[in-house]
Amino acid sequence: MKKKIAILFGGQSTEHEVSRVSASSVLKNIDKTKYEIYSIGITKDGKWLEYKGKIENIENGEWESDEENKIPNGQNILFNKEVDVVFPVLHGLYGEDGTIQGLCKLLKIPFVGPGVLSSALCMDKIYTKYVLENFGVKQADYVVVNKFDYNKDKESIINHIEEKLGYAVFIKPSNSGSSVGITKAHNRERLVSGLEEALKYDRKVLVETAINAREVEVAVLGNDEPKAAVPGEIIPAKEFYDYEAKYKNEASKLLIPAALSKEEEEEIKKLAVDIYKMLDCQGMSRVDFLIDKDTDEVYLNEINTLPGFTSISMYPKLWQASGKGYSQLIDELIELAIDRGND
Repeated sequence: MKKKIAILFGGQSTEHEVSRVSASSVLKNIDKTKYEIYSIGITKDGKWLEYKGKIENIENGEWESDEENKIPNGQNILFNKEVDVVFPVLHGLYGEDGTIQGLCKLLKIPFVGPGVLSSALCMDKIYTKYVLENFGVKQADYVVVNKFDYNKDKESIINHIEEKLGYAVFIKPSNSGSSVGITKAHNRERLVSGLEEALKYDRKVLVETAINAREVEVAVLGNDEPKAAVPGEIIPAKEFYDYEAKYKNEASKLLIPAALSKEEEEEIKKLAVDIYKMLDCQGMSRVDFLIDKDTDEVYLNEINTLPGFTSISMYPKLWQASGKGYSQLIDELIELAIDRGND
């Protein structure tokens, strides 16, 4: 008997479009002989619609205007317990931050990916830093900027950042993904404009020392005994790996495997698995590192609990390079969700 799988896509975050592309890849690669699929799209204004049309229309966004193939109140498929597993192919807020995970737990439906606490924690870059500091994980120096405090006394906050971090710095909304709202500043003018930009997306902003670094990513898979895939390296087309460099600029390159010695590779894989466990992740996550080009020191950059699943995304590519094909990866993620149940 086929397992019934709800694949959620779209969502209300700034990563709505990326989610559609990821979900399209999942839908093209999932084994239809094993699973009965329910495709449920969430519009940017929060409507849940079951969609029965072409996968291509999900990818290009035309699904929303395909009146013949969409059914309102798609959330009822979950509420009526019509599925065995939910695969939330949702990136960013309201998909990767514990909210969908909490809904699934309330409905007692197993779901792919980490639970409520780890999802919320990993989505918030600042609180990820706070927690991992206690484990002694090496991270870039940083300053936290709160919107209320910034509006009250911009000058002293700018001065504090300059005194503690100097330049260059990265400015990041605390809760945002796909590098949305992230800028790099080499001077005060760019720092101020970067803070204003980041504060459009979140009331908390992280300002970090910009390390002259290589970007290495590790895909981790599993529940109680997680395993790491071969690491990959990002060669960005621009000064840093922003939204355009990730999804629009074909000059960006993924180097798989990363240019590491066997010893360095094993060390970074172990560190990725350790961090995954520290943050109580389950199912999957992609752990991103910075390797200082001058000292070879390894710094944690961030953790993505529902990493991109597009045809060019690092997570499935790293597992493919480790001998696990896309369809097999989907099978294992569904099995991991079922094994965990509603824990």
